[in-house]
Amino acid sequence: MPHHPALAPGRAAVITGAASGIGFAMAERCVALGMKVCMADVDEAALRAAVGLLAAKAANQADVFAILIDVSRREEVERLQDHAIDAFGEVSFLMNNAGREGGGTMFGGAERWEAILGANLWGVVNGVQVFGPKMVEQGRPCAIVNTGSKQGITTPPGDTAYNVSKAGVKVVTEALQHELRNIEGCQVTAHLLVSGFTFTGFTRARTSEKPPGACTPEQVIDFLLPAMARGDFYILCPDNDVTRAMDEKRIRWAAEDIIQNRPPLSRWHPDYKDAFATFMES
Repeated sequence: MPHHPALAPGRAAVITGAASGIGFAMAERCVALGMKVCMADVDEAALRAAVGLLAAKAANQADVFAILIDVSRREEVERLQDHAIDAFGEVSFLMNNAGREGGGTMFGGAERWEAILGANLWGVVNGVQVFGPKMVEQGRPCAIVNTGSKQGITTPPGDTAYNVSKAGVKVVTEALQHELRNIEGCQVTAHLLVSGFTFTGFTRARTSEKPPGACTPEQVIDFLLPAMARGDFYILCPDNDVTRAMDEKRIRWAAEDIIQNRPPLSRWHPDYKDAFATFMES
């Protein structure tokens, strides 16, 4: 299978949220491709264990190392870039994947909202703004993947802070791709990973067994890589419960709340329950 040219032997990846879940699965795949990998996370114990596992699989153990950072703090993301450039001389692939689970209801505490937005949204903004210009200057094929969520598009009720953060990631990544394609000679591409129900560390905190409907992180990466190679921007991942067709209908319904002047989040409004069910079955 061909890969995006940023994902090639000898090239260098920086992945945040790399100690577990989708980030770890991507780091593992990069090592398997013969890449140099800088793994970043805020969980020191998990990060130490993760880098130990992947360094043992690398041809050169020194090509895999870890940096403990909080991505919500710009100065720490700048430190991450400095370490990566000093070690590798370049960064060809950046995955802004670090994030926090939801739980920030509309009237939830400010502290929870700040933590979610800090990691999920500001972590992506910091990664893009710190690494992006340098990657453009390198003059070689590079890629930036930002991890979004279907919740950032359909925004289901009850998880407002998380939805806001992931909706922001979508907007930031769309703007990033627009900026990049208008820079003459730019060889950096941007991609929005729209993940679905995935058995990550968030899910493991609630159950030790993978729910039947959830994908594994490895399956998400299996879907991501060929999509990047094709040049896809919106990488909308199915899971074991929801097909691509179902996702497309849910997204269309959400967008048409505006066009048809329905109440917001009408999918969950009792007056539109039957209409939504009919639409999904049509």
